[in-house]
Amino acid sequence: MTPIRKPLLRIAAVLLVASATMAQAQVRITEFSPWSSGNSGSPYRADWFELTNFGSAAIDLSGWSMDDDSQNAGVAFLTGIGSIAAGQSVIFLEGTGSDNATFVSTWFGASAPAGFAIGNYSGSGIGLSTGGDQINIFNSAGALQASVSFGESTRGRTFDNAAGVNGTAAVPAFVSQLSTVGIHGAFMSVSGNEIGSPGAIAAAVPEPETYAMLLAGLGVVGAIARRRRRQA
Repeated sequence: MTPIRKPLLRIAAVLLVASATMAQAQVRITEFSPWSSGNSGSPYRADWFELTNFGSAAIDLSGWSMDDDSQNAGVAFLTGIGSIAAGQSVIFLEGTGSDNATFVSTWFGASAPAGFAIGNYSGSGIGLSTGGDQINIFNSAGALQASVSFGESTRGRTFDNAAGVNGTAAVPAFVSQLSTVGIHGAFMSVSGNEIGSPGAIAAAVPEPETYAMLLAGLGVVGAIARRRRRQA
């Protein structure tokens, strides 16, 4: 193998691995309700958030956890859902699962839509403040994957982050948009007391940088193939 061809192969390998990694690290917090716990009037009385996989491959949630503005991994582990398929949105309700059926009946009535998935989180000191707080999601290694912040919540309406804006530990993405019937799939719950779109947003697609990395990697591989044909 020529000296030139080896570096090209290494570059192609790095780009393709990087693009695959990015495709598996695109979890976003796309909706959340910090007012549902306590004496809010919500039948299930538990806060919840929605995670959406904007990547092109399923994401294993084993060992993943969440925290509020204290930003500590491992405080409240995500349970009940093992993975998120590409483009899928799933719900995590505070608690151990005893309120899951009530959540479903409150929003959908007798049964949830096909494909609806609900898990849970619980931990000491976990509770989203109605006056403003954060939601931070960590993978099994304790690395921050998704982060949003918000101000005072409005009873009966969830926060809408269907666009998937995402922040960092230093600067969590601030979400202020409230769910409105007919926007991003939002609807009035069967109970008539809540507006949101739990478990469903406009189809998530891989983010532009994922496509860019894939195309770059394929471009390098194509260049190597053309060079080989010329030298044959």
